[in-house]
Amino acid sequence: MNNFSFKNNPLNSLFYEIKSLINQQDGNKLSTILSLEKFSLTNEIRNVLLNGNSNWENSLGKILDTPWDDVVHYHFLSLQSLLSGRNYLTAFGDQCSMIQSLVKVLTQSKEENWMLPVVYVAAIELRKLAICADSMASTNTNAKAVKPDANIEEAASQLMSLFRACANDSRTSIEVSKRKGMMNIINQLFKIYFKINKLNLYKPLVRALENANIDEHFTLAERVTYSYFTGMKSLYDSDYRKADRLLSFAFEQCQRKMDKNRRIILIFLIPVKMLYSGCMPTKTILQQYDLLQFDSLCAAIREGNLYEFDQAIETNSEFFYNYGIYFTLEKLKILVYRNIFKKVAKIVQTHQIALQYFVDAINYYQSNRNRIELADDDKITLEEIHCLLANLIADNKLKGYISLQHQKLVISKQNPFPKLSPDV
Repeated sequence: MNNFSFKNNPLNSLFYEIKSLINQQDGNKLSTILSLEKFSLTNEIRNVLLNGNSNWENSLGKILDTPWDDVVHYHFLSLQSLLSGRNYLTAFGDQCSMIQSLVKVLTQSKEENWMLPVVYVAAIELRKLAICADSMASTNTNAKAVKPDANIEEAASQLMSLFRACANDSRTSIEVSKRKGMMNIINQLFKIYFKINKLNLYKPLVRALENANIDEHFTLAERVTYSYFTGMKSLYDSDYRKADRLLSFAFEQCQRKMDKNRRIILIFLIPVKMLYSGCMPTKTILQQYDLLQFDSLCAAIREGNLYEFDQAIETNSEFFYNYGIYFTLEKLKILVYRNIFKKVAKIVQTHQIALQYFVDAINYYQSNRNRIELADDDKITLEEIHCLLANLIADNKLKGYISLQHQKLVISKQNPFPKLSPDV
């Protein structure tokens, strides 16, 4: 005979508490109970789940109405899988079913959005479980037969169902509309798309959010996260003006105590600031956020030292690669050339400068001030100088023109090296 009956099952009191919270429309407290990470289980409940007894499943349907009974059912099945041996694959499958049940909750609930905190917690934990499930799948003996990132891609598909359920609630007053959940879910999808490098899926989400035109109804935390991801995407698209605006907002509005998050934002904001406006971070801020990997790079740019620039990139290449900014930082070499040209212009003190001076100056700094003998292939040529100057002039980093007949650069007598951005 089973030791657990409907009356003395310790989970019943919890189910009645869940029912009460649903009736009270208390999404915050309910989200804590239905969290795999946040809810503190009693020993009695833990023992019931570890026992593998299914009586709690039978009593659940008698206490909660559909589809909430399915939401709670799959949540505790997922929890059961984790308690019984960290079976992330099974737990992830149950969490997917929980998400599908939450989609039914969203579509069946009219003119109310109190359940959104439950959706947020479920979405975050789905993504985390997917990562753990993919890691577990990759260590199995038949790992070769498993598609990499299969579970995280499935998580993205499930989250899209949540997103559509929220986005489609367009006829409801914004105060009680589920559209308020759009940005939170988008942020979870961004985390997945950046992880699996599927940024082509990014645009439809941004377009849907822009069309909704309800930015002021999202929390500051949601907007900071959203600005961080859209700022990174703008950086990868070489839209430095937009990246500067978005990442600056994310950094300035991120709470001061969130040092880890502010540091991550800075890793992308620093190269953007240098590329867009030529602004270099101070030694103080680099020390404060443990980002001294940028220090020697900034020093090389200021000095116009090509050798030191290459060394700074190479020395910290692993760090720059890990954060996906290595090739972005390589673009900063144009600023090194620009600073060399500025030095030459200052020395010759004329607005007509022989191009050979630039050849000599670049080879001087490329050889670490003549300390290293350059191979002929490593020395810059006059033709390459033409290209560098043409690019600087085209990008408005230099005012002047090249006189091919006289092999000279004719620079403007007024402000030949303008500020790198109109905002500075």
